[in-house]
Amino acid sequence: MDRWERGRREYTAMMGSAPEQALAGLRRQSPELFDAILEGFGGPIARTELSRTARELATVTMLAALGGAEPQLAVHTAAALRNDVTPAELRALAEHVSLYAGMPRALNALRVIDEVLAAAGTPAPATLQRVRLADHETVVARHGESGPPVVLLHALGLGWRMWEPVMEQLARTRQVYAYDLRGHGAAAGAPTSFTMEDAAADLFGVLDALGLEQAHVVGLSYGGGIAQTAAVARPERFASLALLGTTDHAFEAFEGRARSAEEEGMAAQIVPSLTRWFTPAALAVNGPGVRYARELVLRADPADWAAAWRAFKGVDVQGRLAGFEPPTLVLAGELDASCTPEIMKALAGRIPGATYQELPGTPHMMSLERPDLVAAALDAFLPFAS
Repeated sequence: MDRWERGRREYTAMMGSAPEQALAGLRRQSPELFDAILEGFGGPIARTELSRTARELATVTMLAALGGAEPQLAVHTAAALRNDVTPAELRALAEHVSLYAGMPRALNALRVIDEVLAAAGTPAPATLQRVRLADHETVVARHGESGPPVVLLHALGLGWRMWEPVMEQLARTRQVYAYDLRGHGAAAGAPTSFTMEDAAADLFGVLDALGLEQAHVVGLSYGGGIAQTAAVARPERFASLALLGTTDHAFEAFEGRARSAEEEGMAAQIVPSLTRWFTPAALAVNGPGVRYARELVLRADPADWAAAWRAFKGVDVQGRLAGFEPPTLVLAGELDASCTPEIMKALAGRIPGATYQELPGTPHMMSLERPDLVAAALDAFLPFAS
């Protein structure tokens, strides 16, 4: 395979169409420049030291910083989406450009990025609201303008964005909120000596700040422990409860995970966490959900991580939801190695009237690996605006 043929192959893979089709006008205007582009794609761009995803991230950033290259920026923004760059990552690139190349170029780049995202049918980003709670501040994200309010509580070590693919579907007929739990994301650095009851009080503080007397509360893993603790304390604030891959009692491993971060650092948490959260296939593909989780674990403060695990170690709600009346969904992942279907079935059995459902081929971090199945299950369970 010569360099030009390699260039045609690489261009088609990255850009989504054959160069003879995409660059037909250029080929008529200047066959030499057309050949030069193919030579570039068959040379440096075809090298594997940088992945196609990384190359498109770099290209979008350079074109945005350069300025005056908006048509090319639009083409490469679309190519970035094709090569597994997420809308959130593209918007973050515009923010990054503002620091190094100036606000005007960042704003111009953001306009192009938003136009490409809109043309691709990508929903607008969540509306963000800062909320002051008793002893810290957090950020609440919202998708949807009307309908029943739904509040999503994320897993330990992650943040509200782990719900974003699910939020977009649920928000078609609902107001859907997610916030950073204390010690995570925008709420990092909150006091590190706290209990599950404190985290439950944070949920009530968020509901109060949003003006919600009741909400449909959904919690995954650690978020499910907080949701149960809150449901025991103030069941009248719940319109319904959905528990995903969680537990109503502590596991022996919780303290060990706290100590490991304190003694070995966050890099040592990557392998045990991600192999517990995702399937081998998802880890091999290394898609956006896996990359997001890896980055958040790696960047976490060991003190915040340890504090959350020690709070979770104090979860004590087993059997205490026997009188809980709102509709309850218990959602298990068939391949969940942390909160197995057996654990989830037992949990459902301790909540009279709870509905148990098992998602096929789904691991612990279900909203990141199988958001389609999670969204479908929640969509069927939750009420919606007519």
